[in-house]
Amino acid sequence: TVFNVMLLLVVIVSATAFSSCKEKRGELKKIWYNGSYNRDFNDLNDVHLSVAKKIGIEPVSSREGAEHASRDMVEIKTNDYYEVEELTHSIPYLVPEAANLLEDIGKNFQDSLKNLNASIYKIKVTSVTRTVADVKKLRKRNTNSAHQYGTTFDVSWVRYTKIDEKDTLNIDKDRLKMVLASVLRDLRRADRCYIKHERKQGCFHITAREL
Repeated sequence: TVFNVMLLLVVIVSATAFSSCKEKRGELKKIWYNGSYNRDFNDLNDVHLSVAKKIGIEPVSSREGAEHASRDMVEIKTNDYYEVEELTHSIPYLVPEAANLLEDIGKNFQDSLKNLNASIYKIKVTSVTRTVADVKKLRKRNTNSAHQYGTTFDVSWVRYTKIDEKDTLNIDKDRLKMVLASVLRDLRRADRCYIKHERKQGCFHITAREL
């Protein structure tokens, strides 16, 4: 009948429209960073150190000392937004401003990936607060590091953790770095942090600012 033919046409059109929309939603949008990592993230150690001393803790001698620091500290652990790698020369504690900043970076990074129709990844934290003992072990020439004040952490731009391993769409580290850099640039422009692009270490060195 005419009614059945019309009904069949409606079903076909609806299915085609749905299929078309579905394909469009799954299409990865272009990922690009219109800037320079070295120019955009070039806050030097003196800048990091100045704000770290202002809002951070007094350097602690050991891991146990973090529990009795001069300011309240937040223990950071792997969660939905970031992964804390095995720390060999730092302890997983930050002042609240820095802990909140780190979580915002992880959330904003994932939101940006969703907006790009990309697979979802976690950022990786590679270094956090260094005790006096940690600094001595590292034997760096510059021992006056912002990492000693609980305000500073490093986020890798080389390594990321994919959340859904069954998702076959992989995003290479260079494009993930572009997304992360866009997120960090926005937060830096909002006066939330100072950032140094560390080329040799493969990380962004980030210090929280006073809110």
